[in-house]
Amino acid sequence: MQFHKIILHHFRNIVSLEMEPGEGLNIIRGENGQGKTNLIEALWLFTGMRSFRGARESELLPFGETDAKIECLFQSEGRRQSARIQLGAHRGAFLNEIRSPSSSALCGKIHAVVFSPSHLALARDGPAERRRFLDEAIGQLYPTYQKNLQYYQKTLQQRSALLRDMQTHPSLQELLETWDAHLARAGAQIIRLRARYAEMLRERAADVYRGISGERERLSVEYACSLQAFEPGMEIAGIREAFVRELLQNRAQDIRQCSTSAGPHRDELSLLLDGQSARLYGSQGQQRSCVLALKLAECGILESSTGSRPVILLDDVLSELDHRRRAYLLECMREHQVFITCCEEDPLLEGGQARVFTIENGRIAGTEG
Repeated sequence: MQFHKIILHHFRNIVSLEMEPGEGLNIIRGENGQGKTNLIEALWLFTGMRSFRGARESELLPFGETDAKIECLFQSEGRRQSARIQLGAHRGAFLNEIRSPSSSALCGKIHAVVFSPSHLALARDGPAERRRFLDEAIGQLYPTYQKNLQYYQKTLQQRSALLRDMQTHPSLQELLETWDAHLARAGAQIIRLRARYAEMLRERAADVYRGISGERERLSVEYACSLQAFEPGMEIAGIREAFVRELLQNRAQDIRQCSTSAGPHRDELSLLLDGQSARLYGSQGQQRSCVLALKLAECGILESSTGSRPVILLDDVLSELDHRRRAYLLECMREHQVFITCCEEDPLLEGGQARVFTIENGRIAGTEG
């Protein structure tokens, strides 16, 4: 997988930008606020996922503009292809000029892994961040996963609304069985794929962390399903039955608290360093290394599953790493097309075949290499 050409119009502070990246390392250099992260964000949107910055679509358009457009030429599945995403009043996504109403139609077509300072929340914050990591990683491998996840979340909201209504209308309880069945059917598929992905992630992330840390600590990645009866290796039918039973067992509690106490919305991906929580006991450097290990493991899983090397997007990441960790990371990415943002010249990066783009005021001001 490689980008050959990138064109942006009215995307955040980028009025107009066109670039032809190199096959290997591409450095996006410039002062803060010039548009480096915006460019990385645009590349990530081609995966069909939401902004890694958590931005709403309206925030991607410059003030006063009603439309924005990002497009690319890329190599995938052994041939050159094109993709275009239109935002705003004429929103839509195009793959090889075939239109879809949403950019989610691009899921599974363009593969990338992104790492920005905001991703430190994976090791630093609560379970929701790690669930989001799992969902985005799995969504690139199985495009239907995102649709099933959206259905689950909508069903969960409707079940919660029913639980609230039952406070004043107890007779509505008979409707719970229907919602429980829908929730369990969608939830079982989510749990099964999360468990499978976590199993693939475990060994890869541990290997990467050993390299990053110089074998000073051991990283363990464990999927913690909220269903008490869940066991590794369970098939979807067994998970669905266990889910329905637990919803029935917890029914009185759920009615009392007006919330659903079991399901994938309460799952966790535990990160342990030598058996202790990386979130609670890891230093900032250890937490950063945990996230790097997860991201590089995600990259490896994408490559082995799709047969194509994903593009790697690094936004202001290397500046916080020491020389040894930076060198290790660059070696791991050697065979990939990589986009790295930085503010200053970096001898470790800019040797060899790197292509350097200088960005100023949302425009490419210069190209080297």
